[in-house]
Amino acid sequence: MARAAVSRRLSDRLRWKAARLTDRRVASQTARTLVFEVPGWPGHLAGQHVDVRLTAEDGYSTQRSYSLASAPNGESVELTVQRVDDGEVSPYLTDELAVGDVVELRGPVGGWFVWRPEQKEPIMLVAGGSGLVPLMAMIRMRRAIGSRTPFRLVYSVRSPEYQLFVSELRRDDPGLDRTYLYSRSTPPQWPRPPGRFTASDLSGAGWPPDFQPTCYVCGSTGFVEKAAGLLVALGHHPGRIRTERFGPSR
Repeated sequence: MARAAVSRRLSDRLRWKAARLTDRRVASQTARTLVFEVPGWPGHLAGQHVDVRLTAEDGYSTQRSYSLASAPNGESVELTVQRVDDGEVSPYLTDELAVGDVVELRGPVGGWFVWRPEQKEPIMLVAGGSGLVPLMAMIRMRRAIGSRTPFRLVYSVRSPEYQLFVSELRRDDPGLDRTYLYSRSTPPQWPRPPGRFTASDLSGAGWPPDFQPTCYVCGSTGFVEKAAGLLVALGHHPGRIRTERFGPSR
């Protein structure tokens, strides 16, 4: 009986579902947050992603994967999509998809790169650019359930205009520490000069290894490989470092 229930849940996640756009918001200069209503949505965990499929009138279809930005919230899900100028899918989603339009979603997908409320150890979040999206789902989930698990976020982005969730991350959120790193240009009078993140950045803003935090690292392949390598060099156990990497979402 339990096996049958698990089989049904897995089958449901593999089935394409109609998703109607109910709201769209500016997330940064080049990103948009898209809110979808998905009847029959099975729920998700913070850190999971979905596949999005678009189908043209002539029958041509294409699909891409996007991280879920929202904490679990009934039949509503949010995606924050970074526009890639020469992409096939992201320009349509960020510039053309209108409220009321329907796409197809499949998921949620993933069970390793997730944060569960029963985790009590300190959490370190390391994000590069739009790699913040699934980590933001974890932050939102923590806030929604009133968790006291301590979080530390290290967010590296090219320049202020590319920064995601600016207003929300400015909110008072006890137990969430935030550190911002800028690789190309900084806000006026920013104390750290622009440049790529270093071991000193991670050790200064993160948890000491002897606190045994779980570290979630998300960004481009190069970013993730560098960050994970630095964390190991700083003494963090590889088994406590969870990574999610992506190429350009085109």
